[in-house]
Amino acid sequence: MNTKLTLAALCLLPLSTQFAMAEEAPEKPALTMSAELGFLFKSGNTKSGDLKAGFNLKHEQDQWLNVFAINAIAKKLEEENDDGEKEFVSTDNKWDLTAQTNYSLEQDGKNYLYGSLAYQQDKFSGFVSQSSLSVGWGRKWYKTETSSFFADIGPGVTHDVHRSKGASGTPAYVAETSDTNAIIQAQALYTNQLNEFVEFKQYLVAKQAFESDKNSIYKSETSLTAKLMDSLQFKFALRVDYDTEIDAEYENTNTETSVTLVYSF
Repeated sequence: MNTKLTLAALCLLPLSTQFAMAEEAPEKPALTMSAELGFLFKSGNTKSGDLKAGFNLKHEQDQWLNVFAINAIAKKLEEENDDGEKEFVSTDNKWDLTAQTNYSLEQDGKNYLYGSLAYQQDKFSGFVSQSSLSVGWGRKWYKTETSSFFADIGPGVTHDVHRSKGASGTPAYVAETSDTNAIIQAQALYTNQLNEFVEFKQYLVAKQAFESDKNSIYKSETSLTAKLMDSLQFKFALRVDYDTEIDAEYENTNTETSVTLVYSF
């Protein structure tokens, strides 16, 4: 009798092991990446082409979190040159990158130290380039299964290369000046998984110069991402950039509205 029970138990062992493995939650990958692309081509009375592309990388392991993002925008519009011939000319050309590393002070803790850098080039703005570097302290103020709110603050520096326009009949700009300023940087990220398919994100950053007559930078990006399938999403985003000190020929505020497809891998 005991021998029969033993044989029955051995036969059921592989089946029970399969059920146990099926109940285990899949491990979250340490490295995740995504690429996004949006394109608009217009023809008829006017011809133009718009392209927006981006790449994001996130690596999370133990007490380390590393994020990297690069984005680019290009726009060409058909215009008539001095000879009366039509040609495509660039009316928007911008790219930027951001990177940040967080180190949690405790295993699964709320407090972390961070280091971040950012760089941007914009051919049609009041700046040839803008860059910043900051280090400081941050905190995961709350995190649930569907939402989270992180914020950090710390000292840093910015380096702006200004573009100045010339008078009529002169080149687009005649001089470039640069300055380096000490800042306090504060940034926050709020995410909310509204349902199984839709996620909302709000990112804010302020780079406040210590001196009142120096340029301070404020940025906001609001996005909604809808899942089309496991690895493909539809993204709507609104971005607002504001600089306090800029040449009078340029606007202080720049806004960007985009619709892109995002592929995660």
